[in-house]
Amino acid sequence: MATVLFYEKPGCRNNTRQKAMLELAGHVVKAINLLEHPWSQEKLEPFFCNKEVAEWFNPAAPSIKSGEINPSMFTGEEAIALMLQEPLLIKRPLMHIGSHRLQGFDIEVLSKLITLEPLQTTDNKQKNCTMSDINDMNACPHSNNLSCNYPEE
Repeated sequence: MATVLFYEKPGCRNNTRQKAMLELAGHVVKAINLLEHPWSQEKLEPFFCNKEVAEWFNPAAPSIKSGEINPSMFTGEEAIALMLQEPLLIKRPLMHIGSHRLQGFDIEVLSKLITLEPLQTTDNKQKNCTMSDINDMNACPHSNNLSCNYPEE
C-alpha cells in the first residue's frame, strides 16, 4: 500500500470522498491543506505534468465562475504566479505518491500507480465500495451556482 500526500481544501465534499476511497483501498492518506501550504513555483509546477494551462485551474473557484479570470488567457508562469497568490484557483486534489505528482482524481491514471479496490476487512465490509459504484469523483457537487467559498452542508 502507498502513502499519499493529499493536498486538499478542507471541507470539500469531493476531496472527502476521494480520500475515503484511497483509505478503503488500504493506502495511508496524509491530508494537507492546499490553501495554507507554502507553495513555490518549483513545488507546484510538477503537479501539472503535460496538461494544458487552462486545465490547471479549478473551474469552481469564484473568480473563474464569475468570469473575472479566464484560465485560457495565461502562460504557465503567469498561471502559477496567480495560483501562488490565490491557491483556491488550483484544481484539486494534488497528490504526491512515491515519485509521482498528480493533479485531479483521475481514476485511470491512479489505478496504474496504486490499487483502488477496497480491502475487505471487518471495518469496511458495510461500506463495500466498488469501482462500479463510483460515479464522478471530480465533478463539483455544488449546485445553484454556489462556489467553493460557501461552507459545505
